Amino acid sequence: MKTVMAQGTFDVLHPGHLHYLKKSGELGDRLVVVIARDSRITEKKNLVFEEEERREMIRALETVDRAVLGTEGNIYDTVERVDPDVITLGYDQGHDEKEVKEMAEKATGHEVDVARIEGKGDYSSSDIKS
Repeated sequence: MKTVMAQGTFDVLHPGHLHYLKKSGELGDRLVVVIARDSRITEKKNLVFEEEERREMIRALETVDRAVLGTEGNIYDTVERVDPDVITLGYDQGHDEKEVKEMAEKATGHEVDVARIEGKGDYSSSDIKS
């Protein structure tokens, strides 16, 4: 079974998020979505929903097999816990794919593919909240 891991804040759920999660789910058999912890969101982005509320919203989506909160400590602990075969990045996530791949393979002890999901539309939770 091929596990795909997607991650994000998902504060105000919008069509861009749905596209990201749908495309992520198509890359494997099981989609695990990691929700950013409130404590790890540096600028707090004027959060509308707390982490547990955001996790519940994502968990309710048909395409999602499991929704978990990220760890409070090292973000790579979450990768080790989920043990993905594929990690997806959103078009607006600034992570370097090569660095994510190296980190994930070190954390899991096996090959991990990293895929950047192209955006659909010009959606931004921050803009929606403005």
